[in-house]
Amino acid sequence: MFRTEINITPLSPTISYGDGILFLGSCFADEIGSICCGLGFNAQVNPFGVLYNPASIAQSIGRLQKGTPFTHDEVIKVGGEFFCTFSHNTDFWCPTEEALLEKVNTHLAEAHTHFHQTQWVVLSLGTSWVFRDKANGEVVSNCHKLPANRFERVFLSTDQSVTILNELIEAFPGKQFIFTVSPLRHLKDGLHDNQLSKSSLLLAVDEVCKAFDNAHYFPAYEILLDELRDYRFYKEDMVHPTEQAVRYIWEKFVQYAINPSEYPAMAAAQELQQMFQHKPLFPDSEAYRKFEQQRDQKTLEIKQKFSNIIVENI
Repeated sequence: MFRTEINITPLSPTISYGDGILFLGSCFADEIGSICCGLGFNAQVNPFGVLYNPASIAQSIGRLQKGTPFTHDEVIKVGGEFFCTFSHNTDFWCPTEEALLEKVNTHLAEAHTHFHQTQWVVLSLGTSWVFRDKANGEVVSNCHKLPANRFERVFLSTDQSVTILNELIEAFPGKQFIFTVSPLRHLKDGLHDNQLSKSSLLLAVDEVCKAFDNAHYFPAYEILLDELRDYRFYKEDMVHPTEQAVRYIWEKFVQYAINPSEYPAMAAAQELQQMFQHKPLFPDSEAYRKFEQQRDQKTLEIKQKFSNIIVENI
């Protein structure tokens, strides 16, 4: 035996195709959530962009619950010529306030509806460090490269993170929460501070999961750092996992969280996904026209046989 395998007890209950799923948090939530969407699950991923700390994630869920539109008062100028809000990441930068508000409020309206239909909330926590705007003391989700002296950098204690997460779960007793701690290291914090940050999150999540029957932990952190303990599973930046590593962790997540009865539907969805991704050498050929007919027929068969698969997500 040449590696340490993580023993994971499957969830009860488990996720099915008919369930609504929301992924929020770090880049890990983006990676796993995108795979889930691509297989036709009723999932939505990071409607505010990537989030890192428990406070920002809780604030975002509060906004999703209420669905209160963003206003001009919340718009800030970033990058010298763009606009965004402190609730969103840099993917939402827009050249005008009007374009920004249209973009963020369209995303919010869709996510608000989805959240209220969601049975599963998957939260990927990245750091215990938060940045507060000195002007009002509020935690920001992203500093948008604004001057550092505008913000106060604060470490959330384990107890503070526990309080935030407890209040979140208590507010939504009808939803199932899956927590992960992102295995991506925040090297800007320094390796020691990064370890302290991750350790605090792990302690907080452990306490929360012991306190609530609808709170669960998926060990993505341990899988990458212990089971895949080799730099060949990291990209060139030595921080982000390779596609192979992400796929491996996804397979572990499937075994942990997805109802085995859905595996045939997932296999069919994956086959269709590969057909959609096919790039023809000769798009005007008779062979490709036949391929398109086969793909359309496959799509129709999946819609008829697996009615809960959202083909538009594939």
